[in-house]
Amino acid sequence: MKINIRTENKSDYQAVFELIEKAFETEEYSDHTEQFLVERLRNSSDFIPALSIIAEFDSRVVGHILLTKIKINNSEQSFDSLSLAPVSVLPGFQKRGIGGMLIKAAHKKAEELGHQSIILIGHKAYYPKFGYSEAAEFGIELPFDAPRENCMAIELVKNGLNGVMGMVEYPKEFYE
Repeated sequence: MKINIRTENKSDYQAVFELIEKAFETEEYSDHTEQFLVERLRNSSDFIPALSIIAEFDSRVVGHILLTKIKINNSEQSFDSLSLAPVSVLPGFQKRGIGGMLIKAAHKKAEELGHQSIILIGHKAYYPKFGYSEAAEFGIELPFDAPRENCMAIELVKNGLNGVMGMVEYPKEFYE
């Protein structure tokens, strides 16, 4: 199966909306509104077009990943980071490695753009395969009521989270 990974463009927006809706339709730990979150984030100042990436099969959008800017704040400093939310694959294409391809492509592009870390809330058995570990191990907290083992972080560069600790501040679009 030949998958093409590329940057999303505006003509992909409707297909991505439908893809995300289908991908999360039966997900137990979802509020089933991820597609609206992506729309809001695209219209925010925290949106980085190069970090909205799709997977195509036969010219059909079958996967999508989005990384957006976030801050990690403590009483003394504020640090830049990225949030991975969401990664979506059409149900008929899941468990074929497409999500992993998107994650690796997003990591590579984010590092090329000079970003040092990514924070996420996700499945504890899935994301560690890509180098994620508990955010708490870095002294990073997330402002959501989620189990500690589902709150994760990765350093895109060596020591990318060295000395970074505090509470993640998500864009207001995450709360609307």
